[in-house]
Amino acid sequence: MNFEWTDEQQAFREKLRTFLAAELPDNWESIAHHGPGSAEITAFSRQFCGRLAEAGMLFPHWPVAMGGQGLDAWYQTILAEEMWAAGEPRGAQYMNVNWIGPTLMKYGSQEQKKTLLPPIVAGNAIWCQGFSEPNSGSDLASLRTRAVLDAGEYVINGQKIWTSYAGLADNCFLLTRTSDDRKRGITILIVPMDTPGITVRQIPSIIGEGDIHEVFFDDVIVPESARFGDEGQAWEIISYSLRNERLGIPRYHLARCALDRAVGLLKTNGGWKGEAVKIEAARAAALTETARNACYAIVDKRVKELPIGPEASSARYNVVMAERAVSEFVVEYLPQALIDGEPYLKMHHQRGIVAGIASGAAEIQLNIIATEVLELPREPR
Repeated sequence: MNFEWTDEQQAFREKLRTFLAAELPDNWESIAHHGPGSAEITAFSRQFCGRLAEAGMLFPHWPVAMGGQGLDAWYQTILAEEMWAAGEPRGAQYMNVNWIGPTLMKYGSQEQKKTLLPPIVAGNAIWCQGFSEPNSGSDLASLRTRAVLDAGEYVINGQKIWTSYAGLADNCFLLTRTSDDRKRGITILIVPMDTPGITVRQIPSIIGEGDIHEVFFDDVIVPESARFGDEGQAWEIISYSLRNERLGIPRYHLARCALDRAVGLLKTNGGWKGEAVKIEAARAAALTETARNACYAIVDKRVKELPIGPEASSARYNVVMAERAVSEFVVEYLPQALIDGEPYLKMHHQRGIVAGIASGAAEIQLNIIATEVLELPREPR
């Protein structure tokens, strides 16, 4: 695998950096630490993503027929790295670019594509994903929110939790149970968030304002045309979606940028003395680059259309280790930065907290590595 960027890829990265320098306000870092789901970043993202789309850089990896440039996943990676390093000014719309849009293209009906893709292409759509439930977090197959088809309409009852961006979302990509079969009984519905019977409650947290919620569905009625794919097809669709989601969130890059910022501050304020701080910084840097290389190996397979197996879980866990190392380094050597004066490091710390939970909990990734990579038995022998 060749880790050198081509001239075209480097030019794309520089174009993104120039765009960000011109479009982000001077106080952007103070805004960014509010979180992607905050009212501030959501409002900003609707303008920013529109301008990014006009510049031809919102979704370079999408097909030309859908408004993209038909470029490969390396460009998606470069785009994501630069956006995350800048504090993700796309807000919740990064989901649209990474997996909502591609999933709509692959599995949506013609009417769904016609209705739902234009706002995404214009950079003016906010989505949330109704996956996790109380007692059904990473184990999606155990979900209990039920949708009953009656006279051409689905009646939905149930509860979702840890739902990112639900408070300001236009639509929910909702997993429901339509039969008792553990996996084949799950069906996806596209539910407008202003549908009667939906109650959203924000969960106070330190990871960002407006980022996570509880969502309750009480006799929510949507037409049968709201179904996404066939009944019972959700597992196939979600497997496809999550592969795109995990590829498009380069937490390792934000972690490395935060680490470099922290080291720079320590050198300025006299904290870069003694071997301990340098050893810990080197350890954190090594973990971020290990995670980067592991993720690049996955991108390389995708570009070459090679099958991606459990090594994706290894890459995800490498990212978790890198995030934890950088967060722990800042807490140990620059704790005051998380209180005042350094919104960039505070922003990284907030987003690093969820690294071991979002897109599949770290413990689930370790289970996959144990059974599918190391081929360990599930039960002690």
